Amino acid sequence: MSFDAVAPWYRALETIAFGSALQRCRVACLGEIRSPQQALIVGEGNGRFLSELLRAHPGVQVDCVDASERMLQLTRERLENARGDRAAQVRFLHREITTWVPPENAYDLIVTHFFLDCFPEPELAGVIRKLGSAAKPNAAWLLADFRLPAERFARLHAQAWLAVMYRFFRFTAQIPARELIDPTPVLEAAGFALARQYLFRHGLLKSELWSRNS
Repeated sequence: MSFDAVAPWYRALETIAFGSALQRCRVACLGEIRSPQQALIVGEGNGRFLSELLRAHPGVQVDCVDASERMLQLTRERLENARGDRAAQVRFLHREITTWVPPENAYDLIVTHFFLDCFPEPELAGVIRKLGSAAKPNAAWLLADFRLPAERFARLHAQAWLAVMYRFFRFTAQIPARELIDPTPVLEAAGFALARQYLFRHGLLKSELWSRNS
């Protein structure tokens, strides 16, 4: 799985399809976390959330993991071109999450925005358990993603959108998933509890803050 082929056009595609809703979803819970010291961001894309994280929490050190070398390059360029360059605070890791082995109990913030939806159920469970083992006992987990609303017409609308997107990204990025899997049970099994949720676009999009207190 790699978003190299769509990386140059990802921002334009996102804006055409959703306007600013995905970015608003990414940052919705950012102001509700304690100042992190060490963050792990997986599947960051082109760096828009990372820029906001560094602005909100200037002392944080970040490991940014992505299977797309081109996305990592775009993220690095965004930080280097920004006022008050903070690229030195970020370690860019070109890794595939299913084979990468993160350090245990290393991060007090985990971020997976529009990333977990790329995996079928067995792989999704493995990814969440792996990231959970990398989280400290008091870690926060920021998650933005798609969801299926309960209301009938909103659900039909979401199903249509998701069907188109899964076909597109299976072709362009070789994502293994064919349908959206709810990560909630696996997150709860990993010791996280949902602390906050915001919904956007009639419930199609969600922004969640999960916390671990153990």
